[in-house]
Formats: sequence, C-alpha cells, structure tokens
Amino acid sequence: MKKEKKFQTNAIHGGYDCQQFEGSLTPPLFQTSTYVFNSALEGERRFSGEEDGMIYSRLGNPTVRLLEDRMALLEGGAKGLAFGSGMAAVSAVLMHHVKKDSHILCSKGIYGCTYGLLTWLKEKFNISFNLSNMQTKEELHESINDKTSCIFIETPINPTMEVIDLTMVVEVAKERGIPVIVDNTFCSPYLQSPLTMGCDFVVHSATKYIGGHGDVVAGILVGQNEEDIVAIAGNERKDIGGIMSPFDAWLLLRGLKTLHVRMDRHCENAEFIAQKLQQHKNIETVIYPSLLTGDKKRIIDSQMKKPGGIISFTIKGDKQEAQTLLDHLQLIKVAVSLGDTESLIQHPATMTHAVVPENERQNMGITDNLIRLSVGLESWEDIWEDLEQALNVISTDRV
Repeated sequence: MKKEKKFQTNAIHGGYDCQQFEGSLTPPLFQTSTYVFNSALEGERRFSGEEDGMIYSRLGNPTVRLLEDRMALLEGGAKGLAFGSGMAAVSAVLMHHVKKDSHILCSKGIYGCTYGLLTWLKEKFNISFNLSNMQTKEELHESINDKTSCIFIETPINPTMEVIDLTMVVEVAKERGIPVIVDNTFCSPYLQSPLTMGCDFVVHSATKYIGGHGDVVAGILVGQNEEDIVAIAGNERKDIGGIMSPFDAWLLLRGLKTLHVRMDRHCENAEFIAQKLQQHKNIETVIYPSLLTGDKKRIIDSQMKKPGGIISFTIKGDKQEAQTLLDHLQLIKVAVSLGDTESLIQHPATMTHAVVPENERQNMGITDNLIRLSVGLESWEDIWEDLEQALNVISTDRV
C-alpha cells in the first residue's frame, strides 16, 4: 500500500508529474484562452461530457486544474474549484445552495463583503439570513428553520477572532440534513482542516495566505462531494464567469510551496506580538487564539494546529485614537487584506466592515476602537518597535 505523503510534501509536489511536461521542474503556465480539437467529433464529445479534455479556459485550464487538485489534496476534499476572487467562490457556493425564499444561517461575524452579498440576496430574491453565536446545540437548533439551505461559518471570525466548534455544528447540521460551509481563509489548510471534521465545503480567499505575497486576487472552493463541485463548475462558475486566470493559478502554485514555512513564522511572530500588546498601557484587550481560556481553548486545541497570524486588539480610546495609531506607523502598512509577507493593519469599522450597518457591527463586536493586525514575516522585534512607538503617540489625556 502506497504511503500518503505529508502536507509539506503535497504542497510542493501534489498532483504534478514533471515527466508529463518535458521534465519541467516548475509546472508550466498554459496562457491560452481556447483549445484546438483534433476533429469535429472530438469537439462534440467534449461539449457533451462524453470525453474529458480542455475546451475553453473559462471551463478549465491545465494550470488551474493542477491548483484545484492540489488544494483538494491539502484540504482532504474530493475536488477543488478555482475562482477569480474569494468573493466569487463564496458567491458560487451560496448560490448553489439557495433558491427564492431560502434561509442561510451564518456565524455571528463575517467578512464585510460576505455580509454585503447576503444583504443583496435578501433584497433581490428574498433569501433571508441571520447571525448566530453558535455556542450551543440548542442555539443552533433554534436558529435553523425549514427553509435553511446551508450554514456558513468563519472560524476564527473576521475580525473579532471568535471561534466556532466545528464538530458541534456538524453534529447539528447532520441531524437536520444541512450542508456546512467554512471560510478557512484565516487558517489555510495548514492550520485547520474543516472537511476532515465533517464539514461539506471550504472556501478561501486565496489572495491571502495561499498566495502569500500580495500579488494575486483569487478564490478557492473545495468540497467533500465531487458531484457538487462539478455542478458548481458547470453552472455558477461557468455561467456567471468568476474564473481564475492561468497566470494567477501559476502564482498560487508557487505560493503553496512555501505555505507551511510561512505559516509557522506568521504564527511565531504573532504570538510574540500578542504577548507584547497585552503589556502595553494603551491596550484595552488583545484577541488572539492562544490567549483564549476554558472552552474556547479546548476548541482551538482540537481544531487548529497553531493559533494563526492575525491579532485583533482594542485600544483605550475611540476612532480618533485608532486612526492616530495607524497614521503613526512606519514599518507596518495601513492596508486591507492579510497573509502577506508584509505586516498589514486596518480599522475594520471604517474599512473592511464599513458596509455592515453600525448597530450590526456593534452586535458583532466590531467597535470603533478595534484594530486588526496581520502579522508579517519581518523580525518580530522590528514589528513590535513600530507598534510600540505608534501606541505611545496616542493621547494620554484621552485614555
């Protein structure tokens, strides 16, 4: 019996045989929009699905397919699907599961554009949604109704870093026959594997840790059931057209090769910074998985390999102090996105989650003094030096 390779090996070699491509060590970039058929009959067979093969790069591309296969392998899923952005992946999987008057149950706290999409679906097609803490089975059962078509979860939640017990959610979802979709962007498949815990779909903004270098916008969907992914490829992705370019897939394959190395360092740096933040006089709270206690710590220990590279924290002050902090940073870049080699910092209430109504933001825990930091790969001492000098600028007469 052939022994399965470890994650680190699959991230570099998975699904690729260089001997099939003239011995090229690096997977080739198939920068083409269309493909030539050997005969009219071959074209007919490919369009009818009787014969496998490339037709048109909106439907499939060898470079993109390698990325899809490798991501499915890393996530432990049956099949992967690549998209032009994380939101294209989220939109496709949600639209696959809903119809007019459907209901979507979401974790209490989701990315701002996901919230915007849900609001749009509600206004256009009467597809309702509600946000749940998802802390107990009883709460989950109460939040589900006879029109609930899927459960959509972020864990850790962006940007509040709350965690959801995936095993518990899956138990309830299986009882009610409802698929579970997990946005795994904050963790990457290296730190968390929702499909192995019984979840049905995983989505990524591959722009973040998968790419890792701030030079590509992309999304990934991986499913437990191959038939579902094939259906999404043939409907939502094909007809709406949220496809990934071959060059973006090539960049992501390159990024995957160092994912495990980068994630280890992101986590190591973040742990140092979280501890330092806790000790600063102008910090109110630090929200980072390794600092959680009690039942939250049990959840983290059971489903995450390491605590990740994202820290959220609240400062003693309001929006003015938060913006003062950001404006005085020199090394850390004020920018949305995350998972880059560079440390990035942003103010969720006025940036990534500005689309969420203020009362809903407050209910999610996104206050005006909350800041999200994506810890990069620089020296943690240099990251902290920059944070510390900016924190010291905050007006002491207002804190």
